[in-house]
Amino acid sequence: MASSSASSDEFPWQLGVFDAHCHPTDTMSAIAAIPHMKAAALTIMASRGEDQHLVEEVASKLGRKSQSHDVQDQKQDAAVAAAAARVVPCFGWHPWFAHQIYDDLSSPATTTNTPPSKIAHYRSVLTGSTADDDAFFLALPDPKPLSTLLAETRARLLAHPDALVGEIGLDKAFRLPNVWQPHELEARDPSITPGAREGRSLSVYRVAMSHQRALLKAQLQLAGELRRPVSIHSVQTHGAVFDLLQELWRGHEMPSRRERKRRRAEAARQAEEEEEKDEQKSKESSPLPFPPRICLHSYTGPLEPLKRWLHQTVPSDVYFSFSVVINFTSYHPFDKVAEVIRALPDDRILIESDFHCAGEQMDALLEEVARTVCKVRGWTLEQGVKQLAENWRRLLFSEHSAAWALAVMILYCSKENMTQEKELVKFIIPRLCGNFRGGSKMGIIVDDADISMKL
Repeated sequence: MASSSASSDEFPWQLGVFDAHCHPTDTMSAIAAIPHMKAAALTIMASRGEDQHLVEEVASKLGRKSQSHDVQDQKQDAAVAAAAARVVPCFGWHPWFAHQIYDDLSSPATTTNTPPSKIAHYRSVLTGSTADDDAFFLALPDPKPLSTLLAETRARLLAHPDALVGEIGLDKAFRLPNVWQPHELEARDPSITPGAREGRSLSVYRVAMSHQRALLKAQLQLAGELRRPVSIHSVQTHGAVFDLLQELWRGHEMPSRRERKRRRAEAARQAEEEEEKDEQKSKESSPLPFPPRICLHSYTGPLEPLKRWLHQTVPSDVYFSFSVVINFTSYHPFDKVAEVIRALPDDRILIESDFHCAGEQMDALLEEVARTVCKVRGWTLEQGVKQLAENWRRLLFSEHSAAWALAVMILYCSKENMTQEKELVKFIIPRLCGNFRGGSKMGIIVDDADISMKL
């Protein structure tokens, strides 16, 4: 397939480019740039105590306004509003800050608001501690109960019906930064949201994997209960993340083709259709013990595990996102990343900036990664941008595909730069009546000479 992703080609921003993972609330002074960005929408992550309310604040101004997501008659209106939003919020607790949470759900409730109990907590969840580290522990934030975190996250998710759970995950490599020194505090940039490393030297302390796992599992279960997608961070832990999800999937695996054929052999066609309708209705409303859709953000895993993630029995839809700042650096050889991108199905690839500041640089990172993915896949820019937009839509709004397609049509019909009406119809109509996964269910034919339906 011919590729048109050369740097000299005009980039088709008008088709809709969506950032699957970014951190603009790390630089609140640049938030005002979001409405003026070329990107259609940003999926903005929360990660720690200092930014949960900031993500919520930005979403209240730039997210969708409707608050009635789960009422059947209002699904279409919700999707229209979501399409017009510039941000989609995500609420979750990053593994880099997992030590700041104490697990009061799997152990007797205790208090950590006294110096001895605070020290005991950090000594139990951090590895590398020594006998003289009490001062380091006391300088850390007072730990928050896991039950409180889950209650707060649940409230935010319910207040924002399109919100994801994220950024969550596991990280084996991360070490805590050292305590701020007076001269460092004097020199720090006050425009940066507190809580992150900000260039500090690293300590010897790591968060115990067992503690990270408990926090991740609780957040995955919350996402399943509310049927929300998740954005997962994984560094040197791809097997551990899969094993945890496999534990949550147990008993909910999708049947194989042979099993589906066996189950349906004795059923009449009409009964089968009714059963599928009932299954779909149940699927859209019932709580799950696992998230229905998963984004493995800035995926750095090898090629081999893809078969496990994409196996037909996996009940979650798993997507793989790529960024310039993580995937296309000297730490990750281009050939290995390209090999993974080429091996993925078209409909499971996402792009992201993973950047901390909204504006032109975030747009530039999105354009660069989109061009790179298109080149690796052999897509034209138009083909690739459309496909990546569809994939982002499926991650966020899988259960409302027809309403989403209509929303996109309404939104882009109002764009001054959308002059080729035939191209718009060719893009939208199959998605209104068809199946995003495997082509049109209704046999829709759309070409330059004739736009028609074959039912």
